Amino acid sequence: MCHSVDVTDPASTVEAEPAPINISALLGEALSKSDMCWIRTPEFTRLVWHAYDRDAILLVTGPGEQQIPPLPENVEVVLRSKDAGTRLLTVEAKAVVLPPEHEMWPVAAAALAAERLNATDDQVARWRETGNIYVLHPFGMPIERPGAYAVEPPTTPLVASRETTGGRLPAHVGGRFAGRARRRG
Repeated sequence: MCHSVDVTDPASTVEAEPAPINISALLGEALSKSDMCWIRTPEFTRLVWHAYDRDAILLVTGPGEQQIPPLPENVEVVLRSKDAGTRLLTVEAKAVVLPPEHEMWPVAAAALAAERLNATDDQVARWRETGNIYVLHPFGMPIERPGAYAVEPPTTPLVASRETTGGRLPAHVGGRFAGRARRRG
């Protein structure tokens, strides 16, 4: 006679509910672990670097920085998993330009400067004169989250930019190293 409490009926077709997800914690962790995200508007989708400070996403644009068109009031922010590199969350955010005279501008500029790779000494002064600092405030429930992704992920054509490799490709692309190894051997 079996007295196990752990017995499951194999004929049962009831699926278990997924464990609840703390969206705020997931959003904060995704933003603090990765310094890249996609900004999606009806007109464009761009991969941008950002800083995360005080529950806000900070972006800087302008000469010598990432070139993105002016942001509309509402944007979608697509966050990736740092571990797997896959899409993790898509949230709506309100975009606000932070004017240089605002009391939070120096705090935002300092947070961005700390995250900026290959920084120059004059970057904060340049941002003040010719750049824009955007503050993105996520709101509402995520559009996409673990367990609830769009059936077909959105595809975006690549946009040519100055960062694109032009002319001859590097040696490691296209097997040019492999051809040299065969000739030598």
